[in-house]
Amino acid sequence: MQGKKRAINVIALLLVVMVSGLALAAFHFHRNADALWQIVSEKCVPGQQQHANPAPCQQVDTAGGYVTLKDRNGPLQYLLLPVAKISGMESPQLLNPDTPNFFLLAWQHRHLLAAKRAAPVADSAISLTINAQYGRTQNQLHVHISCLRRDIRQQLDQLAPSLTERWQAQTLLRHPYLLRTLTPEQLAQEAVFIRLASEVPAARTQMGQYGMALATLPDGRLVLMAVERNWLKLNRGSAEEIQDHDCEILQQGNEYLNVFSGNTRVK
Repeated sequence: MQGKKRAINVIALLLVVMVSGLALAAFHFHRNADALWQIVSEKCVPGQQQHANPAPCQQVDTAGGYVTLKDRNGPLQYLLLPVAKISGMESPQLLNPDTPNFFLLAWQHRHLLAAKRAAPVADSAISLTINAQYGRTQNQLHVHISCLRRDIRQQLDQLAPSLTERWQAQTLLRHPYLLRTLTPEQLAQEAVFIRLASEVPAARTQMGQYGMALATLPDGRLVLMAVERNWLKLNRGSAEEIQDHDCEILQQGNEYLNVFSGNTRVK
């Protein structure tokens, strides 16, 4: 009798997960998932080419293959998007070495936060993220350039001595992540998408299931994070969860206002 009850509970749980997954997928497709692409292709790029005015984007670099755009969510959050139509993590274009290195470009544009704030923003407070295929609402690749959650900053600082260039499992915000370190030179040498596909078993054929994030460590290294979608655990693979678009980490009295910025302290 008890075994039958347990089986019923398992089936009920699976049904809940399936319904939740379908609801998330329906929400994903119901919204205007091409809104960002329309902004890039119908406003920013034509405006720059025809009138030397990238608005509403901050910058259009057709030679570099990207634009930057202030996100409506948060006082400092920016997006970096391709000029070309690239849907997201699942796109085979991201595994082509000739595709622009979007995470590198996003990291190079972290200064946008300081410019918008009109005050320095330490690298320790900044993060980059991209969400998995069903952990996003837009079907144009976009890298979020925003503040890191304060609790994630503290956790990464604690983990730093044990992190290496080998992927290792860690739990962030109750979700299983894979973490590995990078030098700034390694970030420039190879796109993080190619690195994930090459180094994590089976990732190459399931790239759309992964979200990715990047932040700094106290010793100047970078930490690359990957989270895989898991419907059974209601995990959509949204790496953006490690970010705080309200930027609490920059509030007065926060110890992270004056901590490391790469190898330079920001005061």
